[in-house]
Amino acid sequence: MSIAATTSTSTSIGHSVGNFFEGILNFLVRIAESNGRMKAVERLNAMSDAELAARGLQREDIVRHVFRDMFYV
Repeated sequence: MSIAATTSTSTSIGHSVGNFFEGILNFLVRIAESNGRMKAVERLNAMSDAELAARGLQREDIVRHVFRDMFYV
């Protein structure tokens, strides 16, 4: 009985291109997550509904509230 093992160190062009675009996407996500507005959304999202009500907000209005000076929604 014999066992044959093959290993390939070459990568396909499609895989390389996919890795390139995945890197760009990860970079853009990191930029968005480091944005102060996104941190404010996360902070408000972590609050309870009672805490949001004390601030005059509902959960579905958090993004509209944080970005109110940038977008008219």
